[in-house]
Amino acid sequence: MGEGSTDTPQGVGHGGIKVGHVPVLLKEAIDFLAVRRGGTYIDATVGLGGHSLEIAKRLGAPGHLIGLDKDPAALEIARRTLSPASNRPDWPTITLLHRSFAEIANDQRPGNIDGILADIGVSSLQLEDAARGFSFQAEGPLDMRMDPRSELTAEQVVNHLDERELADVIYEFGEERRSRRIARAIVRSRPIRSTAHLADVISAAARPMNSEQRRIHPATRTFQALRIFVNRELDDLQALLKAPPRVLKPGGRVVIISFHSLEDRIVKDAFRDGIKDKYFRVLTKKPVMATKEESDRNPRARSAKLRAAEKV
Repeated sequence: MGEGSTDTPQGVGHGGIKVGHVPVLLKEAIDFLAVRRGGTYIDATVGLGGHSLEIAKRLGAPGHLIGLDKDPAALEIARRTLSPASNRPDWPTITLLHRSFAEIANDQRPGNIDGILADIGVSSLQLEDAARGFSFQAEGPLDMRMDPRSELTAEQVVNHLDERELADVIYEFGEERRSRRIARAIVRSRPIRSTAHLADVISAAARPMNSEQRRIHPATRTFQALRIFVNRELDDLQALLKAPPRVLKPGGRVVIISFHSLEDRIVKDAFRDGIKDKYFRVLTKKPVMATKEESDRNPRARSAKLRAAEKV
């Protein structure tokens, strides 16, 4: 799915268009994007189409909205979300593509885009499908691929990396201090074929030692690390952030929503470099967070951080 949206059920949207979910920080993202009527916009992680629907309402004809996603299942839902109004004369052209957002930099002509939005991370669609293997809360295969065309699975990582490499992955991408202990337990328990088995191995090896560790399931950071590694998420994010200086029009905006510190740090550094090179004006001195009301309604929103910048 869009490399990230954390979505909650919703009802019927603008003009009778059915909306299947409400993405995190929806109002804030659309406000910072400042959609120009008739412009060209990229939703780099179209997901189930929630952000795209709001962009399309403001874009109108003869605007063009390009939606990308690695996950074909998410794209199919986005197509249904966006199609009911596709024949309206005031509706923009919408192009949905099964691609990683990392490909933006190569796909667009310089200075052709008015705005880019990316909502990075795993989605409820992926987490709630046990067959996808993203969650330790349900029995499923160790897959974790956002794009089913990808070759590398979490099962291959868990069962074939040597202990030191596995510990490095868990530490680097999960920021897990108990990475060496967890990697040792995993190697001793091979073969591991299911999410439940892996979660049990991690829980036995990494019993919480302090209040911070007790707040989250012992497997949380390791599952995050495996997902990021399997899907090359940080590499893709860095590739995405190379695109705005080249493809945005002057005054065009880029809005990124991230869900953990590794991603947010990459976005913050890229925007800071943009200030130094005099092609960005940062619009968010600090990351924008979800309100208490939104966090109460959708617990996954608690970790969301939004940053925005404008091309100068």
